[in-house]
Amino acid sequence: MAVTLTPLALERVQRFLQRDPTALGLRFGVERTGCSGWGHVADLARDRREGDAVFEQEGVRIFVDAQSLPLVDGTRIDFARQGLSEAFVFENPNAQAECGCGESFTTGPG
Repeated sequence: MAVTLTPLALERVQRFLQRDPTALGLRFGVERTGCSGWGHVADLARDRREGDAVFEQEGVRIFVDAQSLPLVDGTRIDFARQGLSEAFVFENPNAQAECGCGESFTTGPG
């Protein structure tokens, strides 16, 4: 089980963490949203919660709650720039379909 960052995403997260020394790392998971059901959520981790899985990559810790882990296991987090826009991009092998607007994903029958 793992969640990984591409070099661009790693650099971006490291910059966020340098600006906020109280943050423990990156918190990554899912929440119910959109038309398909699940949306990726990423923010700075402020605490370690019971049941969190913690992955470490070059000194950056990625905290994933137990409920999200089966839905994001194997996800590769990238960072993309297109024109004036910048965003994290999630390459999630568990996502079987996305809604038309791209806001949410589904993991299959169920």
